[in-house]
Amino acid sequence: MRSHRTPRRRTRTGAVRAAAFAGAAVLLSGCASYGVSPGADGDSGTVTYWLWESAQLPAYQQCAEDFQAQNPDIDIKIEQFGWDDYWRKLFTGFISDSAPDVFADHTSRYGEFADRGLIVPIDEQVQEAGIDLSQYVPGTTDLWIGPDGKRYGLPKDFDTIGLFYNREMAEAAGISAEQMSQLTWNPTDGGSYEQVIARLTVDENGVRGDEPGFDKSKVRTYGLGLGSAGAPFGQVEWSYLAMTTGWWYMDEQAWGTRFNYDDPRFQQTISWWRGLIDKGYMPPLAFTEGGSPDQQMQAGRYAIVSEGSWQTANYGALEGVDLALAPTPIGPNGRRAAMQNSLADSISTSSEVKGAAWKWVAHLASEDCQSVVADAGVVMPAIASTVEASKASLGETGFDITAFTDQIDAGTTFPYPAILRAAEVQAATTTGLENVMSFNTDVSSLTQMNERVNALFE
Repeated sequence: MRSHRTPRRRTRTGAVRAAAFAGAAVLLSGCASYGVSPGADGDSGTVTYWLWESAQLPAYQQCAEDFQAQNPDIDIKIEQFGWDDYWRKLFTGFISDSAPDVFADHTSRYGEFADRGLIVPIDEQVQEAGIDLSQYVPGTTDLWIGPDGKRYGLPKDFDTIGLFYNREMAEAAGISAEQMSQLTWNPTDGGSYEQVIARLTVDENGVRGDEPGFDKSKVRTYGLGLGSAGAPFGQVEWSYLAMTTGWWYMDEQAWGTRFNYDDPRFQQTISWWRGLIDKGYMPPLAFTEGGSPDQQMQAGRYAIVSEGSWQTANYGALEGVDLALAPTPIGPNGRRAAMQNSLADSISTSSEVKGAAWKWVAHLASEDCQSVVADAGVVMPAIASTVEASKASLGETGFDITAFTDQIDAGTTFPYPAILRAAEVQAATTTGLENVMSFNTDVSSLTQMNERVNALFE
């Protein structure tokens, strides 16, 4: 969940995203100035529902048709927008009192919405409906407890992180699937993970990264792909590495106000990661302008990409390339790590049909709807009883998705960090991390970046 989903489902460069998020911060400030319409508790009528995932639209359209058959006095109007447009339209909708009744929400956003009274806590509704929170995949329900201790969503899906890799390239390099499943990493020499990355890197003369004569200025295939600098949380880029060092983002598990980007363990992780660019094993940051990681995998430019489980169907649909899936490497603490996220649906405070909106949200979080999503094979629903069906559907892509699910069973996942002032943090860290990964500044400059982030909460 996902991810599901930097935030999940990235579509533009960090600089563009940072500008968009900075603008969003201004818009949210406006929300606080103008106040929030109280809406009404109408139990019938039209419920507008927004989501950003086009691949999931057919499944949720089916859920809507099923729901309307059971609730003929409620019409569900679904609108889908791309990631960046989605949030801009949503922020504008909050200000102009035209926000959707219900919208797919992200853990990186909802805290600020809740703090400004833009979305409705649903604790009473959950209790009155007798919804069993234990039915959801462990860890997913906790992600939706806001800074005020109230619940703002029921999990609709979940996601973790793994390594998609080119099976044919690995076999040609003498790397087995078993080796890929037992990779190790440390920030000093990179462990067997760096060895494999080097081995899979090939220059234009066919020389591998671990062979004499390798020309890092003329690389045909990079051992490890790069999508962005990963601000602010490195969900798919570097979080699975940093978390095995004992590091954490801030002073609290969630809603912290002091950040730890100045921690030596974090900076050592980024230093190793950046070092792959210097060695020619990973492309320069500017290379990310030339195509998304999945496109580069299909073109044979990347041998490995660290990605989220929400991308399984996308990578499985790539033609002309034979891909496999491996878990994240075992770190210096002797364990793997993978960020776990979960999306949920929020109800706008300004909705005039909050009663009907709650019924729709409850259906989205129910086994009836999540079974439909599981059968669609696009993402893994959050209700545990649907996971096996989801595995079977996603298994049709040819991937063994236990690389994702085993980490949940083993307890090696960690939650997507919940923070306030997310837009400002995003903007500050995007600039800082992109400067480091572009070699414009030293890794030690992350200490100054950390000071700027902490200043946001003073």
